[in-house]
Amino acid sequence: MSSAAEQRTLQDGPGGAGPPAPTPYPSGPSRSPGTPGVPVWPGAPHPLGARPRTGPGGVRGTNFALWAGGAEAVEVCLFDEDGRETRCPLPEFTHGIWHGFLPGVGAGRRYGYRVHGPWDPWTGARFNPAKLLLDPYARAVDAPRGADYRQLPPEVYGHVRDWPQQEYADTVRDDRDSAPYVPKGVVVQDDGPDEWRDDVRPKTPWADTVIYELHVRGFTMRHPDIPEELRGTYAGLAHPAAVAHLVELGVTAVELLPVHQFAHEDHLLRRGLGNYWGYNSLGWFAPHAAYAAGGTTGQQVGEFRAMVRALHAAGIEVVLDVVYNHTAEAGELGPTLSLKGIDNAGYYRLQHDARRYADYTGCGNTPHVVRPHVLRLITDSLRYWVTEMGVDGFRFDLAAALARSFHDVDMLSPFLAVIAQDPVLRRVKLIAEPWDVGTGGYQVGAFPPLWTEWNDRYRDAVRDFWRGALPDVRDLGYRLSGSSDLYAWGGRRPHASVNFVTAHDGFTLRDLVSYERKHNEANGEENRDGTDDNRSWNCGAEGESDDPAVTALRHRQLRNLLTTLLLSTGVPMLTAGDEMGRTQGGNNNAYCQDDGTSWVDWSLREDPDWAGLLALTRRLIALRRAHPVLRSRSFFAGRAQAEDGLRDLAWFTTRGTEMTEDEWYAPTDTLALYLSGRDIPDQDERGTPVTGASFHIVLHAGHAPVEVTLPGTPWAARYEVAVDTAAEEQAAEPGTAHPGGATVTVPGRSVLVLRRGFAQMRVPAKCAHGRYTFLHLSRR
Repeated sequence: MSSAAEQRTLQDGPGGAGPPAPTPYPSGPSRSPGTPGVPVWPGAPHPLGARPRTGPGGVRGTNFALWAGGAEAVEVCLFDEDGRETRCPLPEFTHGIWHGFLPGVGAGRRYGYRVHGPWDPWTGARFNPAKLLLDPYARAVDAPRGADYRQLPPEVYGHVRDWPQQEYADTVRDDRDSAPYVPKGVVVQDDGPDEWRDDVRPKTPWADTVIYELHVRGFTMRHPDIPEELRGTYAGLAHPAAVAHLVELGVTAVELLPVHQFAHEDHLLRRGLGNYWGYNSLGWFAPHAAYAAGGTTGQQVGEFRAMVRALHAAGIEVVLDVVYNHTAEAGELGPTLSLKGIDNAGYYRLQHDARRYADYTGCGNTPHVVRPHVLRLITDSLRYWVTEMGVDGFRFDLAAALARSFHDVDMLSPFLAVIAQDPVLRRVKLIAEPWDVGTGGYQVGAFPPLWTEWNDRYRDAVRDFWRGALPDVRDLGYRLSGSSDLYAWGGRRPHASVNFVTAHDGFTLRDLVSYERKHNEANGEENRDGTDDNRSWNCGAEGESDDPAVTALRHRQLRNLLTTLLLSTGVPMLTAGDEMGRTQGGNNNAYCQDDGTSWVDWSLREDPDWAGLLALTRRLIALRRAHPVLRSRSFFAGRAQAEDGLRDLAWFTTRGTEMTEDEWYAPTDTLALYLSGRDIPDQDERGTPVTGASFHIVLHAGHAPVEVTLPGTPWAARYEVAVDTAAEEQAAEPGTAHPGGATVTVPGRSVLVLRRGFAQMRVPAKCAHGRYTFLHLSRR
C-alpha cells in the first residue's frame, strides 16, 4: 500500500469513519495576490523574522521572512487586541524563504504563521495550515500561562491526539484551529544605537571567574527585600537586594537556568505541575514571558536588558543556559507549535522511517544542525543574545547533540566550526555540557579550544572522596589541580574545567550530606525519575535529624565540600542557596517543582545554624580572589623550579614526605598538596611573573583524627592557619602558627588550609555577623 493510500485509509478510519480528509493545496511554491484590503509588498528575504523598518517611499511597516523550504504557501496572521485574525499570504519565495512587507504594522503587533504543504508523515511532511505556528525568530512571545491548563488542548496537535488507534494517531491530520490556544509572536522594535552605550561588560578572565547557577524565578520568589510584584521576574533579579547578595558573596557570573521562551509538557499539566527548570524551549530569541513583571507584548525584552545592565554595573557577567538540542514539540506524538509545522523534515533529524525522529536527548527530537538554515537559526539566536541583549556567554545543554554531524559526535562538526570562526561568538564564554544520551555521546575533555566544560568527573571524585568511596587518590589529585589529564592539550588551560559538586539537577549540597536515596514522590512518577547514582552520604540518618552529632558532622561535610570546590584549580560553580544550606527535602529532580521545594529560602541567611556557612563561602571566595596560586591560568608542572628544589605543585603524605608512584595507588583517606606562590606558571599583562602566597592544604576524609607532619624547608619555615573546617566558626584573624616540620593533629573529616608565613596584608571580608572585619592574608 502506498503511503498516500494508507493515509486516506487512516483518515477515513474503519468503515469510513474519521475526520474529513484535508483539502489539498496546489503543489509547488505559489505567489498569492494577497488578502483584499491588506497590502502585502514583496519585502526582502533577509533578515529573517519580523523586523520593523522603513519600506518603499518612506512607509513604515514590518518585513516578515520565514525559512520554509518545503512549503507550498505561507500566511502571516496578524491579531488585534480582541484576538481577531487577519491572514496575509506572503507573496515572495527566495532561496527557501517566504517573505513580504506589511505597511503600517509596527512594534507590539501579535502574529503567527500558517504554513501550507503536503501532509505525508511517512516522508516527514507534517504541514497543517489549521495550526498557528510561532515564528522561530520571534523576539517576544505573548503566551497563555501553560500551567493554567490541566492538559494541553487537543487543538495544538497537528495530528488527532485521541485517535483510537494510537499506533497511527500521528498520521491523522487534525483540522481544528489552534490559534486560540498557542503562543503568538510579538513584533519588537530593533535596538537604537544608544541602547548599550552606558553598559560596560565586566569581561572577567576565565581564571578569575566564579559562577553562580540560579533560576530567575526561584532566586527571587521568597526574597523578603524584593517587592512582591517583582518577585520571580527579571526585574526582581535586577533589584538591589538580589544584586547585593551576589556582590557580597563574591561571585563574578550568574548562569541563568533557561530563559528562552519555553512550554509545559502535557504529562506534567495532567499532574497539576509544570516545567519549572525550563529545558523545553520553544522560542530561541524570546525571553520567557512569565518572568516579566512589566508585560508580555514586548516589555519583557526591555526588562531583560535592564536586568543585564544592573548585573554588569555590579561587575557580574550573565551566562545563559541554552537548550538548542531539542524543542518543546517532542516526537511524532508531540504538539505542533513551530518548526514541526513550518517544515518538519527541514528542521529536525528524522530516522530512516521519516515518521520517527532521531532523538539524542531523550526529549523526543533533535534539530538537524548540519542543515545550513538550522545552523543559521541557532547562531543568529546566539549572536542576538550577545549583541542586542547584552549577555556574556552560554552554557549549552547536552552540547554533544549539537556537535553531531550526520550521526557521530564530531569535533569538526559544522556547529563547532561556525562558532570557532564567528567574530562575535568566539569572544564570549562558551560552556559545554559535554554529553548527550546517544551512542558515543559522553565527550568530557574532548571539546576544542575556546570551550570550557562541565566536569562531572570532578563532581564524582570529590563526592566519592568525602563519603569515603575512592579506592585511592589518583583521580582526586587530577581534579584538584585542574584536570590536566582531560584538558592539557591543544592549548587548553585549567579553566577548561568548570568544577562543581552540585547543580540544578541532583541533590542540593545540604541534601548531599543528608540523604542517600532520592525522595521524588512529589513529582508524581512514583519516585522513578531522577538518578540513583547520587554518590551521597547521609552521615548516619536519612533526612533531617535532631541528633547533635549527625547535625555537626553534616555541617562539617558541607564546609569540606565548599572548601574543596572553591580552592581547586579550574572554574568553580556554586548552585544558588548552597551557601546557606538550601534543601529540597531529598528531591534530586525538582524540574517540575515551582514552589518552596526549589525556591531559595532566604530565612536561612538569618538562621544562626547556617550563617556560618554563608560567612565561610564568602571567606573562601575572597581567599581565592586574593591569591593567584589558587586560580592559576596555567597547568602546574610539578617540577622543581629553582635550585632549592621547591616545586610549583607537590603532593605529600601524612609523614610530610612527597608521594611516590606506589603511594598514589595505595588506599588512603588523606591527601595533602603544596601550591607554591613563588613559582606560579603565569605572567601579568606586562610579562612580569605572577607571584603570591603559598599554601599547604590537607584534606582528610577519615572518621578518626590523623597526625600530619608539615613539610619543612624549603617548603616553609612556618605556616599559619587560613581555614580549618573542623571549626564551626572561622576566626576573623589568622589561626595558630605551626613551624615547618611540626606534626599537627587534623580532626576527622576536615580540611586544613595553611598559608606559608610571610608579611601580612589586609583584605576586607564580611564576617558571620554581617559586619566588616579584615582577614590577614599572607603575601609573598
